[in-house]
Amino acid sequence: MGLAVSGGPDSLALLLLMHEVAPRNFAVATVDHGLRAESADEAAMVARLCDERGIHHQTLTLSLPKGSAVQERARLARYAGMGDWAQANALPAIVTAHHADDQAETMAMRLNRAAGLRGLAGMRPVAPVPGCPDLVLLRPLLSWRCSDLAEVVQQAGIAPAVDPSNRDHTYERVRLRDAMTSTAAFNPSAFAASAAHLAEADAALDWMVEQLWQEVIVTPDGFTWNAPTGLPRALSLRMLERLLAEFGSAAPRGPDLARWLETLLGGGVATLGGIKADARSGPWHFSRAPARKT
Repeated sequence: MGLAVSGGPDSLALLLLMHEVAPRNFAVATVDHGLRAESADEAAMVARLCDERGIHHQTLTLSLPKGSAVQERARLARYAGMGDWAQANALPAIVTAHHADDQAETMAMRLNRAAGLRGLAGMRPVAPVPGCPDLVLLRPLLSWRCSDLAEVVQQAGIAPAVDPSNRDHTYERVRLRDAMTSTAAFNPSAFAASAAHLAEADAALDWMVEQLWQEVIVTPDGFTWNAPTGLPRALSLRMLERLLAEFGSAAPRGPDLARWLETLLGGGVATLGGIKADARSGPWHFSRAPARKT
């Protein structure tokens, strides 16, 4: 598998821990976005640590233009670069150092956006790599605190890189992190545990959707589903998501999907994501909406 190691304390701890338990079964890549003058030196530091331990390392140099939403663009570019590197080296999985504090921050950010169950479940320990669905993303440190990881690096006598963006209050995550660490009222480990419980509930809904899907009838132009009376709203929404996915339609926004469901529950007709749903005759029928005339 391939480890994503930036040179910060979290990813260096991941490198040290992996070298302890699986010293021959991984390679390391460091992404240099070119956004900071220090990033090349940080990549060289990781390369040196890997060379000392006989670990294959490669620096992935990206040219990311400055501008708005730089952190999100950098994240997507990082995964794309790591995905290309993993596929070129026949690596089936990428491992990152996301930890309990990251999970707590993610959960709190999504609470601020009134996210539903899937969003509040946060980062999953096993997931597809964004933009590379054939690759597996592994997060084995979600139960670890960032302070524990920093101690691993300190005990090894290594000085980690310090990213100044982690102190920049321009970013929502940094503001939230400071708010959470400024008081003992927040327990990141408890947040991470709650996210894991919510992920189990999310998986239970997916399992139930698979059972409900057995009742869906394939028709020449789409699907017909006789939604059970009194079906919980959460399951109805998941079924609509699944129906859209069967047509290859992009995942809709939550409010749009909720409005679609309300129309169907009222026995109406509505189109979402290019899919027409008709509930006037009882069972809900789904088909591709005819192309609009221009």
